Amino acid sequence: MSVLTSSTAYVALIFLLAGAVKGVVGLGLPTVAMGLLSLAMPPAEAAAILLLPSFITNVWQLAEGPRLDDLIRRLWPLLLAIFISTVIASDVIASTGSAEASVALGGALLLYASAGLCNFHIHVSAATQRWAGPLVGVITGFITGATGTFVVPAVPYLAGLGLARDELIQALGLSFTVSTVALALGLLWHGAFEMKSVSSSMVAIVPALLGMMLGGQIRRRVSPERFRRWFFLGLCALAVHLIARGAFRS
Repeated sequence: MSVLTSSTAYVALIFLLAGAVKGVVGLGLPTVAMGLLSLAMPPAEAAAILLLPSFITNVWQLAEGPRLDDLIRRLWPLLLAIFISTVIASDVIASTGSAEASVALGGALLLYASAGLCNFHIHVSAATQRWAGPLVGVITGFITGATGTFVVPAVPYLAGLGLARDELIQALGLSFTVSTVALALGLLWHGAFEMKSVSSSMVAIVPALLGMMLGGQIRRRVSPERFRRWFFLGLCALAVHLIARGAFRS
């Protein structure tokens, strides 16, 4: 098997798995894909490959929700802050050495997985949203720009708004879509978006969508809470590996 063929198969398998995770729990595709891709390539290249399948699956998730206009009016300060800070901070993942980026990515994944395992929840009041939304957006954007992951702290924040299940899924899709577009523009701005990554990103679209459909089937047969626990445990193991590998390289 040629190097190109094996690389294509590796990318396809990762996005099949990441899509299945997203299909079961409603999120996790960029997190899983970034973590596993970074085992074999620099995080900037992994982020570039992630862009197209992440954008398409998030738009799909976004379009399935019931109240897009209301969510945009409610969340625009958060979304604007995510967009601006991600574009600015993407210079970090574009220029940082692979060892440092690996440690940063591992740290973000470990934080996210630990919060999930501890069943961490917050409640965000209407008054708090006025200042918390932009603050969470800035922090999320800088973590996205540095690591290519979109989840911390935007996901716990959105979960704390008291949205109905379908609204929450749509809000997550909206946040991830904005993060994906901002990361793409940031990588392009900082000269880290290589054209060779576009073909790999296109290859990843089909397995990601197939994975989402497979995940939907799994969700109807397996307890989502049990799946989430195993997902977070696996993510912890991956995060520790990334941190250790980066520490030994630096």
